[in-house]
Amino acid sequence: MDRAPNVSRAAALYPPIDPFDQRTMDMGDGHRVYVEQCGTPDGVPVVVLHGGPGGGCSPMMRRFFDPKVWRIILFDQRGCGRSRPHAGVTDNTTWHLVGDMERIRTRLGIERWALFGGSWGATLALIYAITHPDRALHLLLRGVFLMEERELAWFYGGGAGQFWPEQWRRFVQMVPEDERGDLIEAYGRRLFDTPAHDQVRFARAWAAWENALASMASQGRGGEANAEYARAFARLENHYFRHRGWLEHDGWIRANAAGLAGIPGVVVQGRYDMICPPYSAHALVEAWPGAELEVAPFAGHALSEPGIAEQLVRHADAAGRALRDAAR
Repeated sequence: MDRAPNVSRAAALYPPIDPFDQRTMDMGDGHRVYVEQCGTPDGVPVVVLHGGPGGGCSPMMRRFFDPKVWRIILFDQRGCGRSRPHAGVTDNTTWHLVGDMERIRTRLGIERWALFGGSWGATLALIYAITHPDRALHLLLRGVFLMEERELAWFYGGGAGQFWPEQWRRFVQMVPEDERGDLIEAYGRRLFDTPAHDQVRFARAWAAWENALASMASQGRGGEANAEYARAFARLENHYFRHRGWLEHDGWIRANAAGLAGIPGVVVQGRYDMICPPYSAHALVEAWPGAELEVAPFAGHALSEPGIAEQLVRHADAAGRALRDAAR
């Protein structure tokens, strides 16, 4: 989950920077993935994982890190942003993305790196670190999503809709009444098995439902995403949710979180996150020895929420200093 955010709290962030390296990497399977590096080439490596799946990276995501300390690596995951094929779901699974991360790390000559991600980006960071604990220096996460049935039922089964009934009604009424028992499947049929113009119409409805609940300030006004972005975002999210992230069983991340012991981590969570409620963040920290939870008391889901951007920058600064000093 998680759209590319529009951060208004610029005072908390570092000034805009440009990449010192931009490239497209051929990952095989017909996928070409956009990768960029910012900051200092000999800095502490950190990989930034965007949300969605399908959200893509934005220049703002570079700004959570001191560019004199960090070597900041961003990439658009398969099928979205500047990666190609756009909105493609063939050979596009969680495990393909974990493999892409390892290829990026190897090709950039990085031995170990920190991971930064929110929402689906937090999911991917956790799965990568569980799978490759020897490659993870530190995890800084926000708006935790664990790819569990209860989370999908909350957002696509009517739980969140009880707080925003007008927006929920618009989302639900896009499909016939007899298909509303499983909206992920109902939307999936229309996002993949219809002409392109219909795909865009349903993609915009899918994105609008999520965007309306992303920020407390939006008060249910999600706006309309452009056609190209919405189609990739909705198709990829739906594809991943229909397959439950290709995890072996429900609760897989929590069941394996003990393997993160020894990897320092901080979770920043909005108290009023309507997309990824705080229960998941608490459950993760209970299962992950040594992890720290910071709750932003008057914040929702978005990266731009009051307190969230500030806490992320503060923790990134602290982690950067500690990792730099440890490497000396």
